[in-house]
Amino acid sequence: MQYLIDASVYVFRAHFSMPDDMVDDNGNPINALYGFCRFLGDFMEQVKPEYVAVLFDESLSKSFRTEIYPEYKANRDPAPPELKRQFEQCRRFTRALGLMECGSPSYEADDLIGTLVTEGREKGRPSTIVTRDKDLAQLVSKDDVFWDFAGRGRIKYEQIPEYFGVWPEQIADFLALAGDAVDNIKGVPGVGKKTATALLQHFGSLEKVYDNLDKIHEVNVRGAKTLGEKLDTHKDSAMLARELTGLACDASFERPKSGLRPVAPNLGEINALFDEAGIGQALRRQAVRVSDLS
Repeated sequence: MQYLIDASVYVFRAHFSMPDDMVDDNGNPINALYGFCRFLGDFMEQVKPEYVAVLFDESLSKSFRTEIYPEYKANRDPAPPELKRQFEQCRRFTRALGLMECGSPSYEADDLIGTLVTEGREKGRPSTIVTRDKDLAQLVSKDDVFWDFAGRGRIKYEQIPEYFGVWPEQIADFLALAGDAVDNIKGVPGVGKKTATALLQHFGSLEKVYDNLDKIHEVNVRGAKTLGEKLDTHKDSAMLARELTGLACDASFERPKSGLRPVAPNLGEINALFDEAGIGQALRRQAVRVSDLS
């Protein structure tokens, strides 16, 4: 089993859940750094993974998706400077802990995770995707696990509809139909989550929905009589959205020579980072315990 960690989810979680008065000697916030380091240390102690990678987003405003659709994620405010600083510190800590740490200026962390999932399957190695992001549930096969660490726990393939309404193979189609406000993807006007779910339960996929526009009236949803016309009118929008909601599972990005196998932590680098941030002994002791695992 390989473990693929969607780092940004846990950096943001720490940023919003840890006290914002946690600062270093120069007044720089360290709440996201502290929370992320604790999460990653807890993860390593609990799992002791043989294969693991930690994937970061490098930019919210530039990727191959913004080239397709410039409005993609344009509704999001840029990360404040104090959080950008902590993101870099989190990446530094990940590398010092001896873990594969990657980001890309052209692809999102989701795409890097999708690529590693695909490569893992080619080697007969299933994946546990450590995240809270529903978009990544589309990668889950019957051998994989979606793990909402410190949240809902491990979710297997057959449980995905219980949590997300549709099967993993349908999630990108679902988001293309219903839209995704978080990423500023509009989808088909007038098609909400319930309608998108009903369409996919009835026809199976976005492609089959559009192959059967003359049968849309058979679906048991409100407004079914005019739904086929709406879908036809906004087909281009749906197909554009589908390009955005699917993951690029063939992304090219730089990786450390050690690959997904953890190497011994660099305790000197970790202590130097913690000295700069004014972080005390609890996380340092945890780093030593992680080092003892290698």
